[in-house]
Amino acid sequence: MIVLSKLSNFVKNRLLLNFVDNQKYKNQERIIKERMKTKEQLIEDLIELAFAEDIGDGDHTTLSTIPEDAYGKSKLLIKEDGIISGINVAIKVLKKLDPEIKVDVLIQDGSEVKKGDVVFVAEGRVRSLLMAERTLLNIMQRMSGVATMTKKFQERLKGLNTKVLDTRKTTPGMRMLEKEGVKTGGGENHRIGLFDMILIKDNHIDFAGGIEKAVERALKYCKNNNKELKVEVEARTLDDVKKLTEIEGVDRIMFDNFTPEMTKEAVAIVGGKKETESSGGITLENLRAYGEAGVDYISVGALTHSVKGLDMSFKAI
Repeated sequence: MIVLSKLSNFVKNRLLLNFVDNQKYKNQERIIKERMKTKEQLIEDLIELAFAEDIGDGDHTTLSTIPEDAYGKSKLLIKEDGIISGINVAIKVLKKLDPEIKVDVLIQDGSEVKKGDVVFVAEGRVRSLLMAERTLLNIMQRMSGVATMTKKFQERLKGLNTKVLDTRKTTPGMRMLEKEGVKTGGGENHRIGLFDMILIKDNHIDFAGGIEKAVERALKYCKNNNKELKVEVEARTLDDVKKLTEIEGVDRIMFDNFTPEMTKEAVAIVGGKKETESSGGITLENLRAYGEAGVDYISVGALTHSVKGLDMSFKAI
C-alpha cells in the first residue's frame, strides 16, 4: 500500500508538472502570436522609430529658420549609377509627416538610374520636406544599395535557371525593406524569418540527434500545429545529400560550404527529386561556377549584410 501511495503521488506530481509545462508553452505561443505583425505594420513601426530618434521633440534648426507658412519643392537627385528602390517607402515617410505633401514620381522602382537623374519631386511645407529628408534618404540609399548589389549577382547568372536568394542577415528593423530591395534588384526572397519556413541547420541536427530525428520531429510538429511550411535541410557531406534525397517530406536540400565540384556531384545525386540550394563562401567571383553546377538557388548574405548604400540627395529646387 505504501508503494502504491508513493507511486500515486509520483504520478500526480508528473501530471502537475506536465500541466504547468503545457501552460508555459501555451503562454509562450500566445506571446509569440501577439508579436506577429504584417509587413505594413513593421514598416510603419520603423518610420515611427526613425522619426523618434531623428526628430525627437523637434527639428530646432528648421523650426528656428523656416517660417511655418513657407512652401517649396525638393527633388531626389541621383549621384551614383545603380538600381533605384524604395520610392513607395519614401512617399510613406513624407505622407506620415505631412499628408498634404504631393509627390511627382519620374522614375519607377527597379529602374537603372544614372548620376544626375531625378527620381521624384516632392512639393509641400518646407519644414516637412526638411524634417523628412534624412529618414527617406537613409531608407532609399539602403534599399537601392541592396537592389544594385542583387542586380550584379543575378546578372552574373545570366542564361542559367539559378536564382539568387537573400538571407536573414539583415539590419534589425529593416528586414522587410532590404528584402524588398532584393526583389527590386531581380533576386528572390528566402524565408522572411523563423516563422514562415522550416530550415533545419547543423545545430538543429546535432541537438536533435541526427538528420532523421530532426526531420521527423519537424514534420510531426507541422502536422500537430496545422502548419503548412516548406522544409529545407542543410547537408554537410555528400552522404547527407544521399540520405536527404530519400527522406519523405523534405522539400529542399541546402549544400553548405560545398565546392562547385561537390555541388555538381550533389545535384546529380538529388536528380531533380528535391529543390537544391548552395550556401556559404559564395562571392561574385565564384557565383557563376555554382550556378553552372546546376543548383536551383544560391543564397548570398552579402546582398544585405555588407552592402554599400547608393549615393543620392534630397535637394531644394
